[in-house]
Amino acid sequence: MPFGAANAVAKVDESVAADFELKTADGQSFTLHDYAGKPVVLHFWATWCPYCKKLQPGLEKLRLNYQDTDLQMIAISFNEDADANPGQSLLNRGLKMNTLVLGDEVAKLYGVTGTPTTVFIDRSGHIVWVTNTSNPDDPNLDKAIQFLLE
Repeated sequence: MPFGAANAVAKVDESVAADFELKTADGQSFTLHDYAGKPVVLHFWATWCPYCKKLQPGLEKLRLNYQDTDLQMIAISFNEDADANPGQSLLNRGLKMNTLVLGDEVAKLYGVTGTPTTVFIDRSGHIVWVTNTSNPDDPNLDKAIQFLLE
């Protein structure tokens, strides 16, 4: 694992990230395959999760820092209350990450059991790091993105 095991959720053997299809918060179709060849960060979260809310401003800052690259940062909402509105929740807090909804099956596919969980996928489609850190200033987040962009 290239970024230190302290925040790792599991040992990652650089397995290939599974393709999936979900809807965006505004109803558009999204498939991971559409981003083949690009580095991708998948942030699994829920609107009721205080640790997610703590982490997200740090992810948004990183998204903005790397907006001139081909990095894709995607928020995947799962395990939500029936009346949750994940897209609006992020927008209300000034966060503009692409938001996918009803991601419970994708969370299972990726072995995600808690929030937040953030998955880093390199250009070849391999998972290179998985973390459950809620620290928005964790330097490993930036290091992981730099690794993806190499």
